[in-house]
Amino acid sequence: MHEQHSRTTPPQPTQSEQSELATIRVHRAICIVGSDRLRSAGSAGEAHTSRPIEQLIEKRFGLAVNTILRGHDEMTRIVAKNPLGDVATDGSKYVVAFMAEPPQTPVGAVLDGADIGDDRYIVDGTEMYVWCPGGLRDSPLMTILGKAKSGPSTTCATGTRWRSCSR
Repeated sequence: MHEQHSRTTPPQPTQSEQSELATIRVHRAICIVGSDRLRSAGSAGEAHTSRPIEQLIEKRFGLAVNTILRGHDEMTRIVAKNPLGDVATDGSKYVVAFMAEPPQTPVGAVLDGADIGDDRYIVDGTEMYVWCPGGLRDSPLMTILGKAKSGPSTTCATGTRWRSCSR
């Protein structure tokens, strides 16, 4: 005997939620929600818009998530800065990590003298640029940072590949 599973359709947004979503769209923010998701809705990602988005997602979907916002001007600055552009030749192996706040623990302290091979990184405020010429999966730097229990960011952080940032 087979069990039948019904897929429930999420309820449609209420008028109030539609208004909140419209307000979010008007802010035209680049919103990174969770991990490895870059959604461009446009231009001004002031930090004060983050909490209403989190509240709306929690109310609408029952999920407590952290959001990181970067506005159009901020993304333009991040892309223009491109501090590893002289060595990072493949956008699929070059990552920008977006953090909610600057690292509390310096990355050098987290690495503690570990051999990161040809990988390179630069921390600039709330962004960390990471170049992994051997690929992300086999990157010594990404492996160490992924296993680190304390930092560099102990709050909210997410990353996206350079080719997604520079579009």
